[in-house]
Amino acid sequence: MNHEGSLSQTELAVLREHGVLWFANRVIFAAQPPMSEAAIAAIAAQCVGALPQDLLDLWRCTAGGRLAYDLTVNMAGNEEAISWCELFYNGSKGYRDLAGWIDHELELASDAAEENGTETPTQLGLLPIGGFEYCDRIYVVTQPGPKYGAVYAWKHGLPPAWEYQLHEDSVARIANSLREAFAALHLDDDPLAPTSQYPASDAFLDYLETRVDEFGLPRELADAAIREYSRAVVTWRDAFADGTLADKPALILLAIAEAIRTDDGSLIQKLAQLPYDLNRPMRGSAPPIVIATQAGAVHAIAALLANGAGVPANILERNEAMLPASTLLALATHGAAINAAVIAMTAALGNTDGAKALAQGWIAEQKVTAAASTMYQAAANSLRADLANSLERVRAGKLGHYLGEAGLAQRIANLDGFALPTR
Repeated sequence: MNHEGSLSQTELAVLREHGVLWFANRVIFAAQPPMSEAAIAAIAAQCVGALPQDLLDLWRCTAGGRLAYDLTVNMAGNEEAISWCELFYNGSKGYRDLAGWIDHELELASDAAEENGTETPTQLGLLPIGGFEYCDRIYVVTQPGPKYGAVYAWKHGLPPAWEYQLHEDSVARIANSLREAFAALHLDDDPLAPTSQYPASDAFLDYLETRVDEFGLPRELADAAIREYSRAVVTWRDAFADGTLADKPALILLAIAEAIRTDDGSLIQKLAQLPYDLNRPMRGSAPPIVIATQAGAVHAIAALLANGAGVPANILERNEAMLPASTLLALATHGAAINAAVIAMTAALGNTDGAKALAQGWIAEQKVTAAASTMYQAAANSLRADLANSLERVRAGKLGHYLGEAGLAQRIANLDGFALPTR
């Protein structure tokens, strides 16, 4: 069934006037008019091989626009969220200009040819058609051969400080065709009852709201469009109920995410009975135990540990969740490294009981109590200096910080007020 199937042709025509249309059962908004045949021919002349039929169908429907869906692919061993929220088109401002991206790719190919001492290419076998700014890009293969028509995602690597993220530029196959790639676009959240802080659907809902408020789109028709758009919501519950969830790892990840979000240890216990590796990356390279620890989901953590989830040694190094002492000690027992910096961070959070519990075990492992005290003081001083520097810059209006002035000051006070226990 087409996702616009319950809308009449008249309603679809009105939505099209407001820049909303469907292609391959997915909504494109801020949609441009169809691409002219002359423009298509000009792009085809810059490509190796013929343009795939799905791409021609898209451009004869619309030259480009915006998308508002979730998309996750396995990339370099990580579960990576891909931001495919733009369909490039000629004449777009900023990052969405199709001709600009084609020129950019040809320039990169020319630089590579010069470096390798090969002939400078004048055509592309991988055509950039969308993505998000400079971070994520979507390509369609025009090169004849077994990959012809396939769709690939490219993602920009981040500096090493971005823990659990890709640290090198990486590529992954999304689908064998553009229509299959569109089918992979989905919604993890109900647009009208989202559970995440920044749901993908916000961009589309905001767009519709503007069209209603400022351009006369009938409210009833906007609501109907949202209902059809919402058909892309995926849910794990039906598959769980009918016993097919084990064959759907992407849905298992959604179920684990909900168990962590709601701190539902019993759900983790049920999911652990499925033939699924609980150490598999869930977000970037972070497995569920890391996500649960970052979320402070103590019941989920306990259930994961009880079912064999491995604990990365560095799991507590940048942890900012207020975890009970018993949970911190359980993580330590299962492999979390405890050192002076971890204790100082725990103290700065205001988690005095947790910091004392960790410190007692850590001090007991040290041969000389005075040496332990010296190591802790050095770590605490370093953390305090970082916090004080950030606070000074916030107060001077030179830095925006997620903790704000009050939060930074409170962490400094917490750290100053903590006394390392003796043996």
